[in-house]
Amino acid sequence: QVQLVESGGDLVQAGGSLRLSCAASGSIFLINVMGWYRQASGKQREMVATVTRDGTTNYIDSVKGRFTISRDNSKNTVYLQMNSLKPEDTAVYYCYSYGSPSIPLRFKDYWGQGTQVTVSS
Repeated sequence: QVQLVESGGDLVQAGGSLRLSCAASGSIFLINVMGWYRQASGKQREMVATVTRDGTTNYIDSVKGRFTISRDNSKNTVYLQMNSLKPEDTAVYYCYSYGSPSIPLRFKDYWGQGTQVTVSS
């Protein structure tokens, strides 16, 4: 199994910055996609940003130009640099990975426990 552990969530004022980190551990053979989702109170979980193993990134429109996702394949770690934060970015942020713990390859979705990001106005 793959375990994901997030860190970096905090309370920050609007306009501030935070950096989220997520490290994958456990039985890992190959992780294809890593990323971040978020869920605000009373809303559905939404994709924020993803990055493939070769570095291809994808962002939800509302964070383009403000958030940057990056990945260190040697450490099985993904980061989310969040700048110019807005109150509407307030949510629980979940780390996500799509990987296979062993061979033969059997890809599955894995989720972290979530880290709270609160942006005050």
